[in-house]
Amino acid sequence: MSDADRPTGASRTALATLLGTTLEWYDFFLYGTAAALIFDKQFFPSLSPAAGTLAAFSTLAVGFVARPLGGLVFGHFGDRLGRRSTLVVSLVMMGLGSTLIGAVPSYDSIGLWAPVLLVVLRVVQGIGLGGEGAGATLMSMEHAPEGRRNLYAGFPQMGTPAGLVLANMVFLATNSLAGHATFTAWAWRIPFLLSFVLVGVGLVVRLRVTESPSFDRARQEDEVVRFPLAEALKTGLPRLAVTLLAVVANSAVAYVFMVFTLSYGTKHLGFDQQFLVLGVSAAAVLWFVSIPLWTAVADRKGRRTLFIGGSVAILLWCAVFFPLLDTGGRLPALLALAGMGLIIPVTHCVQGAIIADTFPVRVRYSGTSLVLQVGAVLGGGLAPMISSALLGPGGSSTGVTWYLVGMCALSLVGAVALFRMVPESPVGQARLVPEPAGEA
Repeated sequence: MSDADRPTGASRTALATLLGTTLEWYDFFLYGTAAALIFDKQFFPSLSPAAGTLAAFSTLAVGFVARPLGGLVFGHFGDRLGRRSTLVVSLVMMGLGSTLIGAVPSYDSIGLWAPVLLVVLRVVQGIGLGGEGAGATLMSMEHAPEGRRNLYAGFPQMGTPAGLVLANMVFLATNSLAGHATFTAWAWRIPFLLSFVLVGVGLVVRLRVTESPSFDRARQEDEVVRFPLAEALKTGLPRLAVTLLAVVANSAVAYVFMVFTLSYGTKHLGFDQQFLVLGVSAAAVLWFVSIPLWTAVADRKGRRTLFIGGSVAILLWCAVFFPLLDTGGRLPALLALAGMGLIIPVTHCVQGAIIADTFPVRVRYSGTSLVLQVGAVLGGGLAPMISSALLGPGGSSTGVTWYLVGMCALSLVGAVALFRMVPESPVGQARLVPEPAGEA
């Protein structure tokens, strides 16, 4: 029995993917928090507050647009050369991009070049994260013991809320120690520069992980294909379309909750910045701790009931989320945020495994990256910018609520269609093709 096949080897891989994705999402969410609260003043000072916020969120969206490119590049090499090496490169790219963002001069120093450099580095971040999401899920899932694929595929998903909490805590701690004026002037750069140290720690851990047993088996059996993306597209447009539709709402809702809420709550509802950041972080802790519970349910009962039930729940909560915030009270606001922290992970925790099981091992990285990253662009990448544009006179959130409810309704339709098209196997997996012998 190889090290990868032992439970300890699988557990070490799962924890390594969790650490790596946490660090990558730390970098990505740090940018989102700074875009909501800092970048309009640093890089777009000549614009009105509303226009500056929209411009800052536009640079956030650029990173999402770059993610499919990263997914395609890393997916291609991940299917041809292996998951492990591509994940090392993606971590380095993400950390380098974040570190350099911390060194970009402000608009007052170099004028238009400041936002230009910001966008270029945001593209580097997006490419790096585009290669991370699918690869980390596959590494953990393909090492999983039999009957625990959903649980192990959920470990990299835990990196999303963990990265958010880490980014927000470092952001708040730096703000508190430096003072608001100093933080706004230059100390906001410290959390970005810290990425260099954190990525070094992540690399030490990630380099100790063994290659995916599934990929090793495919390579030994000469199943590696020259153009994996082209092969993955043979899955067919209907299956790919409903899979994409099923997952797009979770991304949109998550980014409105994690990013847009900070801007909206401080600028239109008068909430204290620290209160909102702490509230979102507390909700992210609920998100983090509930993922293993939901993935264990999926392994026992199947993904279908969990995913469709979660799709209904997130639609209903989106209908009340902004009305609760709009009361202006702290208790209703905390209830709104906590609800998101408990409901978002129901679908988020298994969507990576659902997408991965759409494709055979030899093209799984390319296919999974394509669906994940296009879904991220259509959902999360545009959500804060669309939400800002949909605010009505006086900052009314009604348009944003209808936008989120509509996105959730589309995803619910996609989820129902997906599970009707591909019924689950007895262990809660919906597969396109049989896996090679020995695949969990």
